Amino acid sequence: MTHTVARTPNRVVEIPSIARVEGEGALHLKLSGSRILDLRLEIYEPPRFFESFLVGRRYDEVPDIVPRICGICPVAYQMSAVHGIERLFETDVPAGTRELRRLLYCGEWIESHMLHVHLLAAPDYLGCESAITMAATEREALERGLAIKRLGNDLMAAIGGREIHPVSPRVGGFSKAPATRELRSFLPRLEEALSRTEEVAAWVAGFDPPAFARPAELVGLWHPDEYPMNEGAVRSTQGREFPAERFEDVVEELHVPHSNALHARFRDGGTFGGGSYVVGPLARVNLNADTLTPVARALATRLGLTVPQADPFWSTAARVVETALAVEEAIRLIRDYEQPAPPAADVRPRAGRATWVTEAPRGILYHRYDLDDEGIVREARIVPPTSQNLRHMEDDLRAFLPSALDRDDDELGRLAEMIVRTYDPCISCATHFLTLEVQRT
Repeated sequence: MTHTVARTPNRVVEIPSIARVEGEGALHLKLSGSRILDLRLEIYEPPRFFESFLVGRRYDEVPDIVPRICGICPVAYQMSAVHGIERLFETDVPAGTRELRRLLYCGEWIESHMLHVHLLAAPDYLGCESAITMAATEREALERGLAIKRLGNDLMAAIGGREIHPVSPRVGGFSKAPATRELRSFLPRLEEALSRTEEVAAWVAGFDPPAFARPAELVGLWHPDEYPMNEGAVRSTQGREFPAERFEDVVEELHVPHSNALHARFRDGGTFGGGSYVVGPLARVNLNADTLTPVARALATRLGLTVPQADPFWSTAARVVETALAVEEAIRLIRDYEQPAPPAADVRPRAGRATWVTEAPRGILYHRYDLDDEGIVREARIVPPTSQNLRHMEDDLRAFLPSALDRDDDELGRLAEMIVRTYDPCISCATHFLTLEVQRT
């Protein structure tokens, strides 16, 4: 990463592109001595208008359109859509569909988490500019992480028809369900990957992240019987609980002058002021620690991850824990798998409002569709995890950076980037983080 420094009374430091996040944008800092005068996380990528694209489309087109919002977590977009529409239509899916969808979600968590841990986050903790330079000293760790990631992608392709923007999920089930023997062929690879997550945890346990303890309200799905992916009530670490259909009563989205992405916040101002909150793997672990699978629970202990924990730098450990959980769940689901027959149920459209929340790798993803009696979308609303985290990212930067203002601009920029990267923002989903400008007066 290159920094351009303009030595003027109002000192400006520019980082033309903050690396290792998905998307484009800018962080602007204006400083006066030990004070932050102005801080703006500017998302400047043009809006993508997916919600408008959906208006006038049939319900059965929605699962093919929404995964294009994100190439890393397309399954999350499909699942939030199909679950909500099926509930509105009172569709009973074939036996085995629920389990197959959870298995597909496991593949997405595995590939997304391993991508973040090894290629995006690890260079920060190992003093490397990128995963490419890190490979000189950490080749074995990278190859191990990429092999586990590849397994997640292959699982998605086997179930969804392809690993990016899967084509088989549909309202009512799947257009085609994989044969039992096809999925069972994954078991040896999954069992090997599960043992290797212990090696990943030992590696990540050697990282030395900054300590950043501050109050935060963490929000995610909660389920009494399983670690939630596709189903559950929305719950927070401060005691909120509400179903998907009340999401817009509790959360509002705001336009901010410096960003093309909306900021989400609690309508009541939130527990800690400002209404910002956090979604993602750390929120899920806090809310669902008692339903972690055995190896995942052991890895949390190995990593020193205990709850409650709101320090965003613990999100990397949470991703390792959830990777092990997704692998364990995949093994269980495949061993018990029975191919849905038929692969999809008949669907009868009806007018009304369809809402659902699932857990994308980066956090809860809300969908709402208003449909007419022919199943045509009349209005759509999608609130991705990154939009929900953006306000809290800015709050974290304001809280964390004052302790580092005595550092030079290169180091200050590096720490700011680390804060943003720990959220694993998918800025394309929200609409894109990447130029740092510091003004010192």
